[in-house]
Parts: sequence; structure tokens; C-alpha cells
Amino acid sequence: MYVPTKIFFTKGVGIHREYLSSFELALRDAKIEKYNIVSVSSIFPVGCKKISLEEGLKELKPGQIIHAVMARNATNEPNRLIASSIGVAIPADKTMYGYLSEHHPYGETGKFSGEYAEDLAASMLATTLGIDFDPDKAWNEKEQVFKMSGKIVRTFNITQSARGNKNGLWTTVVSAAILLP
Repeated sequence: MYVPTKIFFTKGVGIHREYLSSFELALRDAKIEKYNIVSVSSIFPVGCKKISLEEGLKELKPGQIIHAVMARNATNEPNRLIASSIGVAIPADKTMYGYLSEHHPYGETGKFSGEYAEDLAASMLATTLGIDFDPDKAWNEKEQVFKMSGKIVRTFNITQSARGNKNGLWTTVVSAAILLP
């Protein structure tokens, strides 16, 4: 059974006249273009250690199959605002799993998109932990409830945003959490 023990986060943006090439360039910018990426769902494994991008890349070989929670978005509409974001919520109880969320909006700033993704991850974790909260409250209000409960120790996000290329070239953004054995 394969359960990841390490995780790292990365993001990138690519611009090209071809959609697929803009995605490739976004992966290059994120430094994960050399790998065969398998998308997985959104569980932060129990006991998984967050490592730096540089540490994570040292453990990989070109062509290797890697598992990732990835958010991606693209546009060829000039100046259209796009974002991709991974939100993370880690429980205080080290024997409990956490959550990763993917968010890929149009028209949201990087800051707003990141906070939204963080809110998604924290809300999913809060429901599994039995934390009573009002889902209609703003993220900063819910964040206080989550952290005051003592059950959620940390939340964060990694977000990439960009405006569509002014000449109508494809612009792609990616954000990813890479899970390692």
C-alpha cells in the first residue's frame, strides 16, 4: 500500500499560441514538466511532511509517475483574469488526515482565490471534525472559529493568477501539491 509521506507545493504560468504548449510552459515554470502527473483527490495524508520544492525535486527522476492534487485554468481572452489555487487544512490531531482543495476561477484575484481555496479545505476538514460553524460567514470569521476550536492547526494556500495575454495567446496557470512516498 502506497501512502505518501512527503508533500511539496508549486505553481506556474505559461503563455503560447497553442493551448497545450501554454500548459507545458506552465508546468515548466512550476518545475514539474518532466514527470507523468496522475491527478488524485484531496486528502492530506496522516503524518505527511511538507518539504520545499527544491527538496521534492531532488527525489524525482524524469519520466517518473507522480501523484498530484492540481488546479489549472486557461484563457485566450485578452486581459481575462484567471487563477488556480490549492488550499490546505491540517488538523491538530496528528493521527487524522487533512484536506487539500482545488479552485480554478475566472475573474478572481490571486489573494481572493487563495483565501477561497483555503476556506474550502478548512470547511471540509471542519465538517469531518464536527466543528460547528456557519458556512455563510466570511473566511476570516470561519478561520477564527476553526483555529479557536483547537482542532485545525494550520491552513495555507498556493495560488497562481494571471491576466490573459493581451494579444490573445493562451495563458495557463497551474498550482499543485505533489505527493511523494
